Amino acid sequence: MYLKEGRSLALKLRKSPMAKPFFLLNTTKPIPNPNDSEPVFKESDVLKRLNQEPDLALAMDFFKSISNSGAFSHTPLTYHAMIDKLSRHGQIDRIQYLLHQMKLQGIACSEDLFVTVINSYRQIGWAEEALKMFYRISEFGCKPTVRIYNHVLDALLSENRFNMINPVYTNMKRDGLVPNVFTYNVLLKALCKNDRVDNARKLLVEMSKRGCSPDAVSYTTIVSSLCTRRKVDEARALAVGFEPVLPVYNALINGLCKENRIEEALGLLGEMADKGIHPNVITYSTVISSLSDVGCVNLSLAILCKMFVKGCDPNVHTFSSLIKGLFLEGRVLEALELWDRMISEGFQPNVVAYSTLIHGLCSTTNVDKAVSIVHQMERNGCSPNVTIYSTLIDGFAKAGDLFGASETWNNMMRRGCRPNVVVYTCMVDVLCRNSMFKRAYFLIENMNAEGCPPNTITFNTLIKGLCGSGNVEWALKVLDEMRRYGCSPNITTYNELLDGLFKMNRFKDAFGLIREMKEREMELNLVTCNTILYGFCHAGLPEKALQIVGKMLVGGEKPDAITYNTLIYAYCKQDRVRTAIQLFERIGSSKKWRPDVMTYTSLMWGICNSIGLEEAIVYLQKMVSEGVWPNFATWNVLVRCFFNTLGHLGPIHVVDDILGKG
Repeated sequence: MYLKEGRSLALKLRKSPMAKPFFLLNTTKPIPNPNDSEPVFKESDVLKRLNQEPDLALAMDFFKSISNSGAFSHTPLTYHAMIDKLSRHGQIDRIQYLLHQMKLQGIACSEDLFVTVINSYRQIGWAEEALKMFYRISEFGCKPTVRIYNHVLDALLSENRFNMINPVYTNMKRDGLVPNVFTYNVLLKALCKNDRVDNARKLLVEMSKRGCSPDAVSYTTIVSSLCTRRKVDEARALAVGFEPVLPVYNALINGLCKENRIEEALGLLGEMADKGIHPNVITYSTVISSLSDVGCVNLSLAILCKMFVKGCDPNVHTFSSLIKGLFLEGRVLEALELWDRMISEGFQPNVVAYSTLIHGLCSTTNVDKAVSIVHQMERNGCSPNVTIYSTLIDGFAKAGDLFGASETWNNMMRRGCRPNVVVYTCMVDVLCRNSMFKRAYFLIENMNAEGCPPNTITFNTLIKGLCGSGNVEWALKVLDEMRRYGCSPNITTYNELLDGLFKMNRFKDAFGLIREMKEREMELNLVTCNTILYGFCHAGLPEKALQIVGKMLVGGEKPDAITYNTLIYAYCKQDRVRTAIQLFERIGSSKKWRPDVMTYTSLMWGICNSIGLEEAIVYLQKMVSEGVWPNFATWNVLVRCFFNTLGHLGPIHVVDDILGKG
């Protein structure tokens, strides 16, 4: 009746790896029965014993023994109690056998029991087997109901079996069953997960037309999906049409925070207060995390205080967000104090919290402290994951500590934690930083053999190391190797190669690479433009460099300090100091750029070489008046110029006046 012709739903049952054969045989000592004509157990006694027995094996022994001894004939309720207990332990094979026993004894399966069976499949990720069981429902004396259909649909949704959901829903309507709000909510989630939010909104309208009013879950599903797809304004417009509830506000605040519209998110917090809706820990933690990410930790701490005032307790995620923000601002001691406070107040850190702390310590060059936290983590029974190991190796790589990185790698392997592409790439980085390029290349080859193929970032790391050490020829060969591994070079790949070629004065090869980039229609970024600009300037082609800047402006790319400093230095090096001064004055007056110490030092170097010390002192005075303080290189330029001008002491008095030394 329920298996539709032509539909491939006859699925093979997989065996649960934990399941053991279960037989209703007299394997234990029978319970004595003094009167064979009357059972010695009441249904209520059996149910009480089954429900109160924490040990599954003992519960099963009891269930079998009373049946085998004839002391009790199991009822629908006792079968349900035993199946429910088996379901919680994922014992599918035993559940099936009990269902078979029920069928042999002519005991019908209730709606509640069948829902339990469907959910047992869902819990272990066997949605297809749940569907197979559903289509056998009549064998167990049970009829499909809206509730049973809902749990089947939910099981399919949990494994993203979108192609199976619609046929089951169609069967439901053919069976004359009217969908309820639970049904529609499952369908809404399926559509949203399948990136069909517009269809979900249409279904929302259809619900109302069919007399089924959407609930908070219905609206929250669509609002959350729109926010996830960065359609927050659309989500807010939808929310205006109904009375928003806490989950909807949480979704909207999360969406706004992800778009860095934190002021609007704080506005929604105020709106919630006006409507008498109390924010929960999710609301506050979302705002605190976003504020911390953008460097507003003090405001995050103020929100934490507000939480306490409102009687809302923070959780581990709240503390982790604050700790992350403190590390981003370099406030290491405060971050560690907050961590200690979190522990002292009884919050048990999870692997995410440990990962946040370890990442913060490594990013602030406190790698040894990070290692001690990993040891503490292990003592507390929380195993480090591959993310934590990669963070440690990256920290050691940046510190140039090959031994520390190698020890971490070996510990990871000893604990059976398989490295992923991120860990391998970090290890390639540390090897390159120690000029062990052959070992790094061997590690990349080994990645493929271990079933973890390298990606573009892995190759970029090797290319950067090779170019930085002058091994440009080898780096170019690695570019060809990338394609063999199926990795496409990206703009970063070309940036590293161009930088290496220009620094080795291999202009012809660099220009050839630029042509290749044009042929591949690669979009240049600011780093690319500055790298090419540097190359043209050092090749004695400042006009070509100016063309590059022009193209940057036309393409919407804004030149930065590196762009202008490179041009000014190039003109000064070619003894075209007046042109450099004109460029300096023109761009400086436009307020688009503020000259820094490198700009002034380059310009004064050119002026000292071509014009003289007196005019250089004018720019020194201008530099100080703008709040840009000379560094060692600046004074070195001026002192050299002074000794070259032999005997012209006047400007030195000017320098003394600027410094206030008289």
